[in-house]
Amino acid sequence: MTDTDHVMPSGPWQFDKQVTDVFDDMLQRSIPQYNAMRMVVFEVGRKFVQPGTAIIDMGCSRGEALFPFVSTLGNANEYLGLEISEPMIEAARGKFASHPHGKRVTIQRADLRHEFPGVTSSVVLSVLTLQFTPIEYRQRIIRRVFESLAPGGAFVLVEKVLGATAELDEAFVELFLTMKQRNGYSPGEIDRKRLSLEGVLVPVTARWNEDLLHQEGFASVDCFWRHLNFAGWLAVKS
Repeated sequence: MTDTDHVMPSGPWQFDKQVTDVFDDMLQRSIPQYNAMRMVVFEVGRKFVQPGTAIIDMGCSRGEALFPFVSTLGNANEYLGLEISEPMIEAARGKFASHPHGKRVTIQRADLRHEFPGVTSSVVLSVLTLQFTPIEYRQRIIRRVFESLAPGGAFVLVEKVLGATAELDEAFVELFLTMKQRNGYSPGEIDRKRLSLEGVLVPVTARWNEDLLHQEGFASVDCFWRHLNFAGWLAVKS
């Protein structure tokens, strides 16, 4: 483990170059069942891929969620990563630069609050992304996702969530913080990261997320993964 593995911002959280350089390791030690979550996102999503359509990853960061789709499906689809952080865009483009199907991948700068690509997709991924957008924009973002999807397409959403009650949330958070300490974070580092994320990462309850998906047109919605205060949903367009 290097010193940069413990990058902790002194101000509000930013996806800058320091965070980008250690991002994958940071997620490994911060998200419960991280590898299992990544695997099931791909396995669930691939069942809804339609040839000739786009696979979109909103907030693609370094391209980890797109990578298994590109490697498995190859030239059958187009792949579009949307990202607002310039260091993340650079890292994602570098990841696919020498990939055999890299020419099918576009990493595009996009502010999800105001823009969404005008392509027909069959799978849209949002892995720990929507939680970083202000609540007042989330409804219109999900509406744009729904409009982008071909009939039978799927939206795969993974979010940090609040517990259904204050008591349950407190229990989940306590277990989550214990996990982070086991994974090498000191109490001081955990506290600094928590403070830096206040007002930047704004989670809501699982029920709120599910209601939002239904309200914006998804008739079929179900939770496919949950561990403590993290959850993943599959929403299918009829």
